[in-house]
Amino acid sequence: MSSLDQARATQLRNIEAKTGKSLEQLRGLLAGSGHAKHGELRSWAMQHLGLGYGDANTLVHIALASDGQSAAEAAGLGADDVLAEIYSDKKAALRPIHDALMARISTFGDFEVAPKKGYVSLRRRKQFAMIGPGSATRVDVGLNMKDVPPTGRLLAEKPGGMCQYKVKLTAPSEVDAELAGWLRLAYDAAG
Repeated sequence: MSSLDQARATQLRNIEAKTGKSLEQLRGLLAGSGHAKHGELRSWAMQHLGLGYGDANTLVHIALASDGQSAAEAAGLGADDVLAEIYSDKKAALRPIHDALMARISTFGDFEVAPKKGYVSLRRRKQFAMIGPGSATRVDVGLNMKDVPPTGRLLAEKPGGMCQYKVKLTAPSEVDAELAGWLRLAYDAAG
């Protein structure tokens, strides 16, 4: 089982535990919600099932896909295909930054990689980082960690977002010891 499959299975088990319902029961609830669009279903799941944004989003992807596959799998896309799509066209030049980040983070130990539509979520017991294009010229690294003073480079995000901090990168050389230190703090806090 790939790390993407493991991440999806873990997240689904957590969703089932949080809601006290099986995937089939959750599919039935979503089908009976009166909503059809992904965003409406996600909002409904957040409000009525008490799920956070990421769990609700994943649930809707799985529920709308056939045979319990993710939307990417149902479309025949693997993790490499999703990354190729994220870093395509004008954003293709950003892929070396992503690869440098993943090489550095992989030295920390085990974690799950969950490619999403426009970014990659990195998780242990909980998400510790998000990596994806912030624009056609930079990669944004979202970090989940607490009580770290922001700097000119480590930008504090608004409360209630998916990450507490963000670092903007424009070259692989910016994946340096300082960034690795912040990534390690976030990794350790998520474990």
